Amino acid sequence: MKFVKLESRGGNYLVVASNVAWLRIGENGQTQVGIVGSSSLLVTGTMEEVAAKLTAP
Repeated sequence: MKFVKLESRGGNYLVVASNVAWLRIGENGQTQVGIVGSSSLLVTGTMEEVAAKLTAP
């Protein structure tokens, strides 16, 4: 199980990378991260930056 730290303006999250279902452009340069079986998270960074964090070794 791989945990990835995603930063948010309201706090930080540790997300299990394999539980991420989708990414979508959010507001003000942020990204929405869809989590399997849960609500989406609004995190800082572009979709490309968030995707790079999720796929990094």
